[in-house]
Amino acid sequence: MSQRIAQVERNTLETQIKIDINLDGTGKSSFAIGVPFLEHMLDQIARHGLIDMDINAQGDLHIDDHHTVEDVGITLGQAFAKAIGDKKGIYRYGHAYVPLDEALSRVVIDFSGRPGLFYEVNYPKARIGSFDVDLFREFFQGFVNHAGVTLHIDNLKGSNAHHVAETIFKAMGRAIRMAITADERMAGMMPSTKGSL
Repeated sequence: MSQRIAQVERNTLETQIKIDINLDGTGKSSFAIGVPFLEHMLDQIARHGLIDMDINAQGDLHIDDHHTVEDVGITLGQAFAKAIGDKKGIYRYGHAYVPLDEALSRVVIDFSGRPGLFYEVNYPKARIGSFDVDLFREFFQGFVNHAGVTLHIDNLKGSNAHHVAETIFKAMGRAIRMAITADERMAGMMPSTKGSL
């Protein structure tokens, strides 16, 4: 399997974003986004997915975090689509259940080429610190639309909003790690009866 790395830049009147990723990394990450709680969550994807990730973003945070959070999701999705290549020989599907104290979440992902987000999360409160939890849906929607993945996210229980969010992002990292791993029995083969994804 060839080196699965990508660099993507996305510039609009609202945000300027640059992302470098290595899907076969060790979980190292560096963030300069200006939204600390999003950076904390993205670190979970990197660490638990063993994906090296470097994200720099400048956005209109003087208005609010919305454009920056959504556009980081979009750009990260573009980086995944570029890095994953033709998808030959990967498991394609990944899933994970992750607990954190009282919270438990499940994430299931399919690198199907078909964007779809199915998001069943009810946060116990609307904000984690100053972060608006509604923005997580915007992040994931941007990601799936541009990565071309089907993503099911279900929070099964949890009374602490920080714990709920963290279980989702840790499970996301674990699910991605499973899906993009090389399957020795599928070496060189497309994991689809259609012959392409």
